[in-house]
Amino acid sequence: MAGTTALPLQEFIGSLNNTCLPKILQVCSGVYFQGSIYEISGSEVCFSTGDLIKVINTELVSVCCEDISDSVKFELPINHTGLFKVVPEEMPYSTVEEMMRLRPVDLQSCLPFTFTSRSKMTFGSFTLGAERALTVICIERHEGEEDRVRCHVRGQQGASAEVCIPLSSRGEFYECESEECFTLQEIMSSPALRSRRFLSTFATFSNSLSHLSTVRKNVLKFPSSLEVDVVDVTDVCKDVNFVTPLNLTEVLSQPDESFPVVVEVLEGPETRSLFKCSWLPELNKNERLVLHKKGTSAMVVLSSLKSRKVQQYFLVSQQYGGRFRRRPREFNSVYELYAASIQIPGLKVSVTRNCEEVEEEGLPALSVGDQLEIGRCDRVELPCEKEVKQEDDKEEIFLPLYMQGHFVEVLSDNKKYRLKDLGKDCSLPLDVKVVSRDTELETDPLVGFACLRIEGAMLEPTIQASFAHRPDCCFEIPTQWVSMSVSFTKDPLPWSEGQYPKCRVDRVTEVTDTFFYEFRKQDNSDVAPPPRPPKPSLSFSKASKKASSKSSKKAAKAQQSKQQPCKMPLGDLEADVDSDHDYETVDDTFSVIVKKAQENVMFY
Repeated sequence: MAGTTALPLQEFIGSLNNTCLPKILQVCSGVYFQGSIYEISGSEVCFSTGDLIKVINTELVSVCCEDISDSVKFELPINHTGLFKVVPEEMPYSTVEEMMRLRPVDLQSCLPFTFTSRSKMTFGSFTLGAERALTVICIERHEGEEDRVRCHVRGQQGASAEVCIPLSSRGEFYECESEECFTLQEIMSSPALRSRRFLSTFATFSNSLSHLSTVRKNVLKFPSSLEVDVVDVTDVCKDVNFVTPLNLTEVLSQPDESFPVVVEVLEGPETRSLFKCSWLPELNKNERLVLHKKGTSAMVVLSSLKSRKVQQYFLVSQQYGGRFRRRPREFNSVYELYAASIQIPGLKVSVTRNCEEVEEEGLPALSVGDQLEIGRCDRVELPCEKEVKQEDDKEEIFLPLYMQGHFVEVLSDNKKYRLKDLGKDCSLPLDVKVVSRDTELETDPLVGFACLRIEGAMLEPTIQASFAHRPDCCFEIPTQWVSMSVSFTKDPLPWSEGQYPKCRVDRVTEVTDTFFYEFRKQDNSDVAPPPRPPKPSLSFSKASKKASSKSSKKAAKAQQSKQQPCKMPLGDLEADVDSDHDYETVDDTFSVIVKKAQENVMFY
């Protein structure tokens, strides 16, 4: 850095012209401890003495204004709509050319403007007196002749004339105050105007004399106002190789022709990841990856049974090659049957536990093995008279939504499905079992589960990747769920030219419960919660106790059934309460809901 001049970063960036970029700077003093180019990963880096910075572009975001009267500084956005008037310089100009050179580049749009001369000026037979106001109309340029300014002169008796003054004319020239105004954008785009002082014309800072300077931010998103000094070392560092950090979203924006490519991991994923997979711990800093291609993958989320010691979750590509059979679902209440029947009309179930009749509440008796087929959902008066219709040996009964029970789905389908076909033929969620493994996987983690539930499906932007030392063992990185940064390298691909390897893609990724909960939140963000059926009334409790006194075994079952809590949130059913009645407690209100208008599911 010997023989170079250090400048504050803001001053250096403010003097830059984008046409001279890129520039390589070296930090010679100062340290910056806030987020920098890796801030997207939650990390902090700093600019320390000796660091090299390659400036490839700048973006003007605001202007620093300094009130000359009290040195107070404030910032204005570059799109500020207020106007500024140029304050005439107090020092004289020695030539007309010097005065014109400090005008804005687009001079014609800033004319006319006025100046005076302290002394007489003679041009041929024409003499101008001292302090005479001269208004520049235009600049005249003729090939082979000196450039001149055509000026308008107003005489003492109102007479006027025009005179051409050579730019080389010498004297003491002073600007006159002008009414022309400029926006911040116009000022900052003109090197001549940036060095001037201005008078603001907007109300907030009216009559405030200000000096304006740039506050730029470059494309790597760190502000030029950092308190560091830099020197320009472009000439001596031309061969230095700079990397461009890209997050996975930016990788997706690269053209298809950029793939396959070898990249270097600059910032690995967070330690507490949403994924439990073999490839994730290997995504360390400086690791080389091959990004084969980008795209959008159809995926489903699977979960194991809650009865297992540890419930597991999987993110599975619909290209998974195994086969599934549907498994019957279990239901613990009539409301669960009702919710499932909305998606699957004609749902058939079998009763797996006896239910005793409570006539006062319209609860029918159900026996193990009874076959039920959902018909429709109606409103009926409870308790209702027993209504039996014999149609093809089918008995029509009503079940209140709040009724507890144990049911299992009756399936006649023994077909084997591909994962991508299950979503077409069946509504989710869906219980399944793997009956044949994916032969392309070394180990298929889905085999061995007695039952898996397909919770939902999604389209996920992914990048197919592999490690450089195992280019044929690929995995898909879901870009919206993994946060890391990489840089493209010029390393050769790890296979012979024209001999692209046959890739084996890992289609199953185990995920954490945190991933599952985040997925459920996104999946149900716009879905209103279902209404909760009302609690059983007090009369139901008394009737249950009376019926259960016949047998201690039956009493235990009835008491267990009565104490099972309602799982659904309150909903529209409360609106059916008769507002003309007085209620002493909340339980009385719920009992009226049961008695007056209760939704029931009809079975055949």
